[in-house]
Amino acid sequence: MTGDALTVWCQVRQQVDWASAATATPASVQPAVDGLAAWFDGPVRHRDPDRADRLLAAMALSRTAAARGEPLTPALLDDWQRLVLGLPDVRYRQGDAFAKGGRERYGLTGHTWRDFAACLSQSTDPAVSLPARAARAYLDVAFFHPYPDGNARLALLALAHILEVAGVRLDQVGPLQTTRYADDQAGAADLAVLIAVLIRVAHRRAAAAPR
Repeated sequence: MTGDALTVWCQVRQQVDWASAATATPASVQPAVDGLAAWFDGPVRHRDPDRADRLLAAMALSRTAAARGEPLTPALLDDWQRLVLGLPDVRYRQGDAFAKGGRERYGLTGHTWRDFAACLSQSTDPAVSLPARAARAYLDVAFFHPYPDGNARLALLALAHILEVAGVRLDQVGPLQTTRYADDQAGAADLAVLIAVLIRVAHRRAAAAPR
């Protein structure tokens, strides 16, 4: 992709019919398998045990916030990102960022972080279904790319937080681990559909699990 992928994403974000991107799903599910924790404690730990420990700590902090019903905010993301990266403090990037081997560039303007905060505030929009809100927040974190490092990890935590506030946990997150592109309008809507499918699967498995 040439040009500014963040500008492209902001245009795509407005074009997606989020209200119709995924149907509503049952309000809560506590599956037999905690998919997010299993991902961090499985594939991630196999690659990097320290990273897994940091992610599990950030997940625990995010769930504490979700239990209080706290919506996504820049301050929450800062708290999680300090744990994700194992740093005492984190700052938003101070210039353009690049990803995907330099093929995507995320620009920076005087209103980037104001726009980012406004996008995060839409995570509670009642006109948009839970899966679509989670998908949109995931992509916002990915393409605003607020921090110099760790944005993909943070995007997954943001997605899970929105679900957690609604009492929903997935029993698998592996299907979410795929490359996303800022200019892919259909892919953005498809992510919402995928999350809805994963929620329904978690419900079915939870209902079928021995008690």
